[in-house]
Amino acid sequence: MQNPPEETSGRQTESRYPLYFRALICFAASGTLLNSINWSSVFSQNTLLQLAMATLLLGYIPVAYQIARRSEPDNSELVRRWLAFTDALLIGMAMAMSNFNLLPSLLFLTMIQFNALTQGGGRSWFEHNTAMLLGVAIGYLIHRPALVVNADLNISAASLIGVFTYFCCYAFYTHNQIARLKTDNQQLQQEQRAANLASYKLSRYLPKRLWRAVTTGKEKEIVTERKLLTVFFSDIKDFSQLTEEMEAETLTRLLNNYLTEMSRIVAHYGGTIDKFIGDAVMVVFGDDQSKGPKSDALRCVAMALAMRKRVREMMQEWYDQGISHPLQIRIGINTGYCTVGVFGTADYHTYTVMGTHVNLAARLESAAEPGEILISHETWAMIKQTVMCRDKGHVSVKGFSTPVKVYSVTDLRKNLGGQLNYLEEHAPGFAMHLDLDKIRNYDKEKVMQALQTAQARLKSKVII
Repeated sequence: MQNPPEETSGRQTESRYPLYFRALICFAASGTLLNSINWSSVFSQNTLLQLAMATLLLGYIPVAYQIARRSEPDNSELVRRWLAFTDALLIGMAMAMSNFNLLPSLLFLTMIQFNALTQGGGRSWFEHNTAMLLGVAIGYLIHRPALVVNADLNISAASLIGVFTYFCCYAFYTHNQIARLKTDNQQLQQEQRAANLASYKLSRYLPKRLWRAVTTGKEKEIVTERKLLTVFFSDIKDFSQLTEEMEAETLTRLLNNYLTEMSRIVAHYGGTIDKFIGDAVMVVFGDDQSKGPKSDALRCVAMALAMRKRVREMMQEWYDQGISHPLQIRIGINTGYCTVGVFGTADYHTYTVMGTHVNLAARLESAAEPGEILISHETWAMIKQTVMCRDKGHVSVKGFSTPVKVYSVTDLRKNLGGQLNYLEEHAPGFAMHLDLDKIRNYDKEKVMQALQTAQARLKSKVII
């Protein structure tokens, strides 16, 4: 909120620079004219003309300042150009009426070139020089100067002082400009880092497609449309009961840990988290960077299998933390055309997916058994060549008048048979998770020894 005053200060400095230039060069030109006057004939026509020109230059300074100050913002650039044109015109007249004294004329010419090039480039240079030549012509017609080269330092003193002061002021001005530019650049870098950090944080709360649109200024391109999507729902079985049995801090830590792991798996498979609803997770495939309906459905089912596997691994971690109640997730997946886009009021918007097929995915999740992945016939038709599923027939779900054909996902076909890389068994007092893909070569003997030790102890134990 501090930037606007600094920007205003910078603009005021920019707008004051022409005033500084105008005052210095007009004072120098007036002094040159006064020094070139032949005071022995004060009332001669040429002397009166020079006095009048010197007075005009001094009076022009406050008049030009008032004109610039009262100009409308929309016309400020045009007013500035006309005043600069008038500056050069008057200096050209002063050069002619001071009899083209060599040193003052060269200094005024240098100042005009320098000011034109530093303030406006080629266009300004052409306008200023045109005005100066026009002023020289007018001054020549009025005064008829004697074209005599004169390098008298007494005559040139005023112009020398004025030009010296001008370049010193411009050097000081340039130094301040560079210092301010460095400060602004540092502030801009800080703001850019803050904006990047804010953008990163925002990406954690918004769907990827919406985040990219907002950060690139293309949010108006997000329109409500129909898309063929695969929708995923999951929740923790009996989570409501768990909230009554656990302390709030422990429950918060468990839930955050669970959602963090699920989010990591979603990102790995390229899904888009639509929302978290307590312990429930809604994920969409096919809205952002879709690779085709079949690929979207397959990645969604593979993600669900990875989630189920990870939750089973986390059971032991939770058990070590004092959570003896087994946590199992239920998953429902459906594929179909959904309405996706921005919904809400004029004051609040949300980007989400709606439609019958979204509701069906949620209903399948509720109908699934603990640890089960239930999919619709539409999803099964797209992944049946890659995923082994068990036909569960038709089930009645809330909100649908006719029973829905469903399938229970077993595993990826490549993980079944003789090449099975993941083994899992559960029994009271016994839990085993063996993931051959994660076991490192130097841990192989250690794992085999642990299994042999467990086998030997189990055989020797008399269980009543």
